[in-house]
Amino acid sequence: MSTPYELLGGEVGVRSLANEFYQVMAQRADASTIRAMHAKDTSAVAEKLFMFLSGWMGGPDLYFEKHGTVCLSGQHAKFAIGSNERDQWLRCMDQALVNLNASDELIEMLKDPVFNLAEMMRNAE
Repeated sequence: MSTPYELLGGEVGVRSLANEFYQVMAQRADASTIRAMHAKDTSAVAEKLFMFLSGWMGGPDLYFEKHGTVCLSGQHAKFAIGSNERDQWLRCMDQALVNLNASDELIEMLKDPVFNLAEMMRNAE
C-alpha cells in the first residue's frame, strides 16, 4: 500500500501542497480568521508545514531532523483555536488537495487523519 507521501508525488507534491494551502488560505474570505494568525509572508511557515507533512505523510522526517520533536499543540497554544478556526483550516487543506488534483484514494486516506490533526490544535470553543 502506498503512503500519502508517495500518492502525492513525494517531495515535490508535498511541497506543492504546503504552498497551495497557504495560497488558498490567502484567497478564501472564509479563512480570514486563521489567515490573521500568520505573518504577511507565509513562506517560512509553508516550509515548516512542508517539512512536517513530509514525515507525517510517510516520507522523510524533515521537521524532526531540523527542529527536533514537534509539539504542534504547544506551538499553536498562543492562538485561540476553536471549531471555527479548525474548520477554516480543514476547508483550506481540502481545497488545496483538490486544486492539486489529488486522487480520490488520497483524499479518502487523509480525511480522518487530517481532521484529527486539526482537532488536536483546538484549544477553545
